[in-house]
Amino acid sequence: MDAETADSIADGVRRPVDPRWIPLQRIHGVAVTAVLGLGSFMAIVLPSIADRRLWLVLALLPLWAGVVAALAWQMRRWPPIAYRFTSYVVDDAGLEIARGVYWRTVTNIPKSRIQHTDVSQGPLERRHGLGTLVVYTAGTQHSQVKLPGLAFATAQRIRGHLLPHDEGDAV
Repeated sequence: MDAETADSIADGVRRPVDPRWIPLQRIHGVAVTAVLGLGSFMAIVLPSIADRRLWLVLALLPLWAGVVAALAWQMRRWPPIAYRFTSYVVDDAGLEIARGVYWRTVTNIPKSRIQHTDVSQGPLERRHGLGTLVVYTAGTQHSQVKLPGLAFATAQRIRGHLLPHDEGDAV
């Protein structure tokens, strides 16, 4: 990758994460809903059957179904909302990540503080062509900052820009 291609990402423009992040988050929501729904179902049914109180199961199942349905609805509707409030800016000074719907967080990472960067991909991210940029900095708070939901090629371009371009070792 040449310097011009790597630097073209560093134009100071605020960009949203890739829109393919929304269906990926919905898949995660389905998994969370299934695990919590099954776990809570077992927590209701097994003790009630063991104590021979089937009336308790019949009384709690509509409540359980309502809670699981509300959780599933929230997990479906939340990713587009979170997507609208997640963005990043890459410039010559470094990287800025903004996220949060209710509590807004803006994290600035100066290039001078970056120790190393990674681009990771889980199986679902790989299937959707996405990756997570992981930036490691000096310090304790926010020493590892993740930016999920980037197109894999974009994450690599940002990583290439954030890496030091001198030939010597920084140590």
